[in-house]
Amino acid sequence: MADRGSLTIICARWRLFYGFRRQIGLLLLLLHAVSMVGGQIRYSIPEEMKKGSVIGNVAQDLGLDLKRLRSGRARIVTGENIHYTELKTDKGILVVNERIDREQLCGDVTPCSFSFEVILENPMELHRVTVEVLDINDHAPVFPNKDTPIRFEMSESAVVGVQFPLQSAEDLDVGQNALQDYVLSPNDNFILKQHANPDGGKYVEMVLQKPLDREQHPHLSLKLIAVDGGTPQRSGTVNIDVTVLDANDNAPIFNQSVYKTSVMENTIIGTSIVTVNATDADSGSNKLITYSLSKMKGSAADIFSVDENTGKVSVSGQIDYERDRKYEVRVEAKDQGGLTGTSKIILDVVDVNDNAPVINIMSFSSPVSEDAPPGTTIAILNVKDADSERNGQIKCSIDGKLPFKIESSLTNYYNLISDQYFDRESVSDYNITITSTDMGSPPLSSSAKLHLKISDVNDNAPIFNKNVYSAYITENNSPGVSIFAVSARDSDWNQNARISYLLEDTQVSGSPVSTYVSLNSETGVLSAVRSFDYEQIKQLQLVVKAQDGGSPPLSSNVTVKIMIQDQNDNPPQVLYPVQTGGSLVAEMVPRSADVSYLVTKVVAVDVDSGQNAWLSYKLQKATDRALFEVGLQNGEIRTIRQVTDKDAVKQRLTVIVEDNGQPSRSATVIVNVAVADSFPEVLSEFTDFTQDKEYNDNLTFYLVLALAVVSFLFITCLVVIISVKIYRWRQSRIMFHSNLPVIPYYPPRYSDTLGTGTLQHVYNYEVCRTTDSRKSDCKFGTAGSQNVLIMDPSATGTMQRIQSEKSILDEPDSPFEVRCITQNIYLLKHCLSEIN
Repeated sequence: MADRGSLTIICARWRLFYGFRRQIGLLLLLLHAVSMVGGQIRYSIPEEMKKGSVIGNVAQDLGLDLKRLRSGRARIVTGENIHYTELKTDKGILVVNERIDREQLCGDVTPCSFSFEVILENPMELHRVTVEVLDINDHAPVFPNKDTPIRFEMSESAVVGVQFPLQSAEDLDVGQNALQDYVLSPNDNFILKQHANPDGGKYVEMVLQKPLDREQHPHLSLKLIAVDGGTPQRSGTVNIDVTVLDANDNAPIFNQSVYKTSVMENTIIGTSIVTVNATDADSGSNKLITYSLSKMKGSAADIFSVDENTGKVSVSGQIDYERDRKYEVRVEAKDQGGLTGTSKIILDVVDVNDNAPVINIMSFSSPVSEDAPPGTTIAILNVKDADSERNGQIKCSIDGKLPFKIESSLTNYYNLISDQYFDRESVSDYNITITSTDMGSPPLSSSAKLHLKISDVNDNAPIFNKNVYSAYITENNSPGVSIFAVSARDSDWNQNARISYLLEDTQVSGSPVSTYVSLNSETGVLSAVRSFDYEQIKQLQLVVKAQDGGSPPLSSNVTVKIMIQDQNDNPPQVLYPVQTGGSLVAEMVPRSADVSYLVTKVVAVDVDSGQNAWLSYKLQKATDRALFEVGLQNGEIRTIRQVTDKDAVKQRLTVIVEDNGQPSRSATVIVNVAVADSFPEVLSEFTDFTQDKEYNDNLTFYLVLALAVVSFLFITCLVVIISVKIYRWRQSRIMFHSNLPVIPYYPPRYSDTLGTGTLQHVYNYEVCRTTDSRKSDCKFGTAGSQNVLIMDPSATGTMQRIQSEKSILDEPDSPFEVRCITQNIYLLKHCLSEIN
């Protein structure tokens, strides 16, 4: 009872001491430490906070407003699978998202923290946030095999002061909450001796302070208590069973109290590290020693093993420098009498470059506008290497010669930025390979590939295929016919490369160019609006503009020349000799004229061009073909023989002028030649020239034509009479014995032309009637003009129509006249008498 009461007092003292320290720890947890330096902030929180608990106000601590968080699409990037925190962009606060267990997160590493980055876009910003996780006393010290007692077999002759190593308890908490002390239940034979490890942990040995007496106490039961310093204080216990044996008074002794060696982290399993050696001064079976490893904290028990007979310590598991950089292993040597000796092995793990860098793409902007200035951030990369020192130092590079470079921003963060302006028309996209290499030997590397697209900017104007376009169209074309098409190209893309064609507003011969041609805005096809006449306009020069669909649009102009090609659509025109209307012109040739005498020259022109205007002259008819000839090219009329007295005075030549078109067009001219030596002789011969048979034929034609017109007028009158009778019959039925007032009726004006314009007659008449009379009076007026046929002896053979108020009989210059006066007046009067 006394021993148990002493144990209670000791535990109470420990709880009081550690309870006070626990309160100080909680006070520190309540102080929300925030630090922000250059875009970095740090928070401290206790572990095991509830989900949704507020960690801190990120917006306030970073100096950002809530609108910036939302517009920049602020988000947390950790590079890990578990997101312990969540950013509430609507409030700007950071809250707990997952359960945070400091022991699971960091183990026994202190201080324990995790970091992440807050990324904002437009413009891109990167802020680092570090959250330190403070330990709470949520774990009690635990012995590895708390349900299995620690068993010792000790000789009763054991020397006072002999040490018996005990199992160490493990407390997952750290700092003040970690394991602080060991307490042995009260007894007379043993006391505890505590030792500190280099890592801050403690291990304990049980020391014999009073010789054992097997006859009095053959068996001892003790309790080992491990207590931490948290509030409330936690503890763990394990039972110790001591069996007292007969005397074996020498315990094994190691040749070294501490063994030090190093081991590579990639050492193959089964490799021997060190061999320990212990000796026992006893003899016989009491000197036989077996080796074993003491119960070890953490993963060391799974990594190392010892041969119980030889003491050879070898690797039995995977050594990872990134997980543990140093191991402490305790080796026990035990003889057959139960006496043990202990030694310590310190193993330093040597890092091997066995981890390649890992590249994580935190943010990537694609596409990028081609007018983005140099220095634009394209992507943010996070590169980590789990190795240490030079094996963990990283260098990033870009494969190939590309317009980009990599700059380091924060620790393990790199920015991919542009190094020059882009040109989408030259390169529309980039395949970027980023290689990260560490400084190990041999170096390890990894790579990440990015496909960056360049978006188009309207920086290229349309370009025509030619500097000047020339096109040809034949005159007399059909309106709407296509002439040709202009074509332009634009190096831009999509809407910026969509080209529309426009006609610039220019003037052609005082008229807008749009009255001559039209332009299809999509295809660039130029079409004729009207039919062209080469004789009026020979060439059109216009300006076509090609405009793209960008904003603002870009454009370029090109000059278009349209040449009108001539057609043979105009006959030659005779300029000389001049054809007079009423007089006779004759060229005189003396009878003494010799061969090739130049009588006259026919001069003609053709308003067409080219071969359509090449004229040739031929003699079509002549009074004497053996006397005259016409020059084929120059139109000169010359004699081809000597003129004789037998040759007639009156010579008439018909010359035809033809052009060289296809088909050719022609004109004729009549040349009168007088072969005489004196002018009176010419007059006497040409006075009866009008009696020519050709002119009599023309007169007969016109007389027949006049008879046909008169017949037509007679039939017209007959139709009118019948119509009037029908009309009067209907009116008599309607208006008979009517007292209605007399309404004069005026028939329309009748005109008869017969389509030829010859012998036109116009008559006006008025029919008046009363309600009590069945008779009508017909008033008739003669034609306002008369048709006169004139035979012109000027050799043109043309009948002219002349309408005149006065008689042309008095004209002395007219050699012959025929007046045709129709008898239609009599016919009309006879028709009217029939009406009465």
